[in-house]
Amino acid sequence: MKNMETEKLLEDFLPVSTAEWQAAIARDLKGADPEKRLVWRTEEGMAVKPFYRAADLPGLACANTTPGDFPYRRGTRTSGDWRIREAIDAANAEEANAMARAAVAAGAEQIAFGGFLVESARELDSLLDGLDATPVHFERADEPLIRMLIKRLRGTLRAAETSTGCDALASAEFAAEVIGSAPLGLAPFTIHGAAFREAGATAVEEIGFALASGVDFLAALAERGVDVNRAAAALEFSFAVGSNYFFEIAKFRAFRVLWAQAVESFGGTHETARARIAARTLHWNQTIYDPHVNILRATTEAMAAVLGGADAVTVTPFDACYKAPDEASRRLARNTQLLLKHEAWLGRVADAGGGSYALETITDFMAREGWKVMQDIEARGGFRTAQGEGMFAQALQRGLAAREQAVALRRRVLVGTNQYANPAERALDRVDNRAGEQRMHADLRGARAYEELRLRTERHAAAGGNTPRVLLAEIGDVKMRAARSAFATNFFACAGFELQTLRFKKAEEIATAGADLIVLCSSDAEYAAQASALLAQLRALGHETPVIVAGNPENAEELRMAGIADFVHVRTPPLDFLAKWQETLLV
Repeated sequence: MKNMETEKLLEDFLPVSTAEWQAAIARDLKGADPEKRLVWRTEEGMAVKPFYRAADLPGLACANTTPGDFPYRRGTRTSGDWRIREAIDAANAEEANAMARAAVAAGAEQIAFGGFLVESARELDSLLDGLDATPVHFERADEPLIRMLIKRLRGTLRAAETSTGCDALASAEFAAEVIGSAPLGLAPFTIHGAAFREAGATAVEEIGFALASGVDFLAALAERGVDVNRAAAALEFSFAVGSNYFFEIAKFRAFRVLWAQAVESFGGTHETARARIAARTLHWNQTIYDPHVNILRATTEAMAAVLGGADAVTVTPFDACYKAPDEASRRLARNTQLLLKHEAWLGRVADAGGGSYALETITDFMAREGWKVMQDIEARGGFRTAQGEGMFAQALQRGLAAREQAVALRRRVLVGTNQYANPAERALDRVDNRAGEQRMHADLRGARAYEELRLRTERHAAAGGNTPRVLLAEIGDVKMRAARSAFATNFFACAGFELQTLRFKKAEEIATAGADLIVLCSSDAEYAAQASALLAQLRALGHETPVIVAGNPENAEELRMAGIADFVHVRTPPLDFLAKWQETLLV
């Protein structure tokens, strides 16, 4: 029976039509084009509208399914729970086992062993000692290890699931052999979608490439007489989770639908069409400056994986980009998920975003575009053929270049690195050693160009040189001087320069403040007179301090002729500009 008070309350909220929303937007924009101001275009190619309504949902595939129902748009489980997977990177089996047991005691629910390759049954026994009830994943796995696992699992009462990171497409013959003899509970192969994502793939490409890999695997094994249900059950998919929150949630939902349909098309059952997905936070966007921001990034990424329905989630420790994580950073990573599970209660509801107009629309977009990517690969002859022709290498190179360009121009923000940097922070001691440098340069991360620029400033100072002192001289128009000073502060902090902001009444006073570089912060109309007075005073004092104007005034050429050294504004390419002035000032 409906609550009468609730019914009365809802009567007070009259329906609002789409036309009324659009009219309100037009009024607020005061004539500006909504398409340019409010529509957001993502790297996946979707134009995201400012609002979505129920009218956007009709016709979307599987929009009315429930969690646990084929084709698993809303998850493969009726619960929202997931496994907290912890990566263990150790030098030997004994050390790895001790770390794993400690992690499980502290809340980890699955262990992923990496670091070293198990080479003997004795090492394997030592590694798994005390972990028979814990699901285990072997990231580094070759044929001998998989054979050892099969032998061990046949002769043990171990009930927990076991999986490996062995490349599913490395050898179809070996895969067919293993699947024919592997006991239930062993998923011996992985499709590494995460590797594509780290190397430059968009979320749509990650879906399409992983799907095409899986289809190629099923087809190759079908040719060798392997039942599709056994083949599908032998697979795990790994995905990396980026910072585009709703698109990452939608990615998992979309992929499950496509994989379920692919397995069904091969004759598989609905049960075996459930994709097993392990997600991990993206390494590409970790930063060595302001590294604790990595904890915040990982939190939103883990949330996206959980709400998207991943089966297991790994949170990378915040310091993994520049050193081997210690117990404290591993604990923080583990506790991130424990908080999400036990305090935020994210596991209590399956597919909490289900029915959201925007999320369902994005899911449908991701599924359609991911399917197109897979079809393009199939049209080329399948995954292996496309790989041999260089399709993936070209796509990843193109995607990575676009990502790096977006970071370089600060269209893609890495907080604490290319925007909102702390100029007083120093990271040299964290990474200026052989192991730290090797780790920092061993991967592709978006922050590296800015980090290398800033570390160069630090190394110069550590060798006895100066840290360039930049004076942000505020003068004149109150509004413009403050805005341009704030912009310049944010800009020059990215190079690790020492910044000082002072306010002046007369331009001549700026000349005596003492600085390696002066940034004049005022209004366009005032720059000519201010620059003339400042430059004249600098010459009178015998100072050769370069002066930069914050802004891009119409009389820029006139100011340059008068002696202004440069201009900094929103269209200035930060890395090139900062590198040029760093080279000038590091003396």
